[in-house]
Order: sequence, then structure tokens, then C-alpha cells
Amino acid sequence: MSLTLMKGSEAVAEAAIRAGARFFFGYPITPQTEIPEYMSARLPEVGGCFLQAESEVAAINMVYGAAATGERVITSSSSPGVSLKQEGISYMAGARLPAVILNVMRGGPGLGSIQASQGDYFQATKGGGNGDYHLITFAPASIQEAIDIMMFAYDKAEKYRVPCLILADGIMCQMMEPVEMPEMTEFKVDPEKKPWAVTGWKPGDDPAKRAVINSLFITTEELSEHNAVLQATYREIEKNERMWECYKTEDAEFIITAFGTVARIAKSAADALRAEGIKVGVFRPITVWPFPYEELKEATKNCKAILDVEANEGQMKEDVLLSVAGTKEVQYFGHCGSQMPTTAEIAEKIHEMKEGR
Repeated sequence: MSLTLMKGSEAVAEAAIRAGARFFFGYPITPQTEIPEYMSARLPEVGGCFLQAESEVAAINMVYGAAATGERVITSSSSPGVSLKQEGISYMAGARLPAVILNVMRGGPGLGSIQASQGDYFQATKGGGNGDYHLITFAPASIQEAIDIMMFAYDKAEKYRVPCLILADGIMCQMMEPVEMPEMTEFKVDPEKKPWAVTGWKPGDDPAKRAVINSLFITTEELSEHNAVLQATYREIEKNERMWECYKTEDAEFIITAFGTVARIAKSAADALRAEGIKVGVFRPITVWPFPYEELKEATKNCKAILDVEANEGQMKEDVLLSVAGTKEVQYFGHCGSQMPTTAEIAEKIHEMKEGR
């Protein structure tokens, strides 16, 4: 196994290329600007196209157009930039177009800060744009995991014809870790496998094979039928695509729920508490949509209480509460405004819970 020390932003960009992505449309915004910077140099080397759009709104519509041809396309941005993309993301969900979108979260609301945050959980999992839709949403906790997810994210997006979102944060893209890069994937659009894609049509061809990409349905009957297809797809995703990690939960008195890089801090806190004789585990959803409700319920069935730790106001706590349905006490600890919880703070909160406070 050959390991390479890479910055997160560059590693995830290279992973997208190795997964077959040859088109990147985006706009610079801290803390993800190194992604388009890397793509601008790397994509021409592999025969791809990098284009810095005039805005995030333009970028996501370019993604819409390229994805409609069946190509593998990626865009990246940070929190307020992703907000600008929401209209186009909703259009892509409505048109059933697969693509990968990377959100490197920063503090908010509004312009907020340029530091890491987890404040976009609601936006990612509850729908940031209009209508009844979902994105398959991954929340990696390391650079290597982000790379590994990228290697199958396009497969999932194309299988279900939905956009996939990778929900990272500024820490992940700004830090460096040793990683193993996968081999290059040879990807070529196959019109037979993607009959929905706009791959070319000329007069005289079978009219039934003429692809039309659309998210506008004038009659209520048409829109209802279209939404029924979407909802059936989402139910299949919920059934088949849940991912999670249990860390020392088997005998845990207290279980910490956390996602992304905060889960790594939570693991350190759990290890420190176990060294004191307090049995603590960590449950980490890897897919935050679909959320692993049943798996969390099973993992926490024998614990005394749950501590939800996040770098936001406790947005995921709502899903944790839904999982346990009132059978367990759930408390929250975290910070808004780009301040990360520390291992000492988490340990102190567990001590309070153990003492009944």
C-alpha cells in the first residue's frame, strides 16, 4: 500500500477525477477554493473541462447541462455558495440528473466566517430548495473516507438518478493526512445504459428514443405521477443505502452521536473517558440522508443516555430523537459560529450526565 500526504481539498478533487469526473463548474469561496484551483490545473491533463463560472448560480446550471448528457460532473462550494445553488439543485432533483456536489461547510448564518462548521445539516438533509426531494448525503470523517466515498458516489447517483451531496467542513479540506489514492476509472457514456441522457438525436431516428430533460409539469396529474416516481426512488434509497459506524458501543453506558470531523473528537473523548472507567461509545452516521434510524435505535438500546455533539445548534439531534422515540434521554452539547467542541468539554458533559445533572 502506497500512502501519499495530501491536503483534503486536493485529495477529494483528485478522487473525483479518478472516479470518472471530467467536468467541473464552480466559483471560488473559502474554505474550498483549493478544489477549483486544483481542478483548473488537473482536468486539462486528462482531457476534461474546468470552467470558473461567473457565479454559483451559473455554475450549478452548467452542472445541470453537462449532467444531462450523461457525463460525470462535479461542483464544489461552501455554505453561502451552496445556498445560491439550491434552485439548480432542486431542478436537478426534479429532472432526475445524477451529479456530485461538495459542500465544504463554513460558519453562518449569512456570510458568517471562513472557519469550519456543521451548520448546513438541515439544508443538506431536510431539503434546501423547493419541493419534495432528497439528495443522497454523505458526511465523511476523514480525507481517506471522503476519497473512498467519491469512488462510489457517482455509481449511487447514476443508479437512482439523483444528485449526491458530500457534506464536509473546512477542517477536512484544509488539513493534510496520508491517503491511498485509487486507480483511475475509465468512464465513457453508454447511451444504452443511460437512455435518459441527451447523447444526440437526428431526424429519422426513433422518436421514442429522443431524450428530454425536464422538471416542469403543467398539469397536476403529470406532476403527481412524477413525484410518485421520485418518492418510490427515495424509499429504495432509504432501504438500501444507509451507512453508519459504531465505535465501542456494545457495552457503552453513554453513547455520543456525532458526524463528520466532530465524530473524531468524540472518539478521543470516549477513549479518555474509558481510561477513567466510564464506558462511552460513539455512533456516527456516514449517510446523514438516508439517516440510519433503526441502526441508531439498536446501538443505543442498552445505554443509559445519549449525548449529541455537533458544531451547530444541535440540528442532528432531531434525527437522534426520532431514532429513539422517547426511550432514551438525549442531551446536546456543541457550539455555533465555527467553534469546535473539545475532548475536555465533551468529557465534562458526560461527567455531568453520569452525576444526574
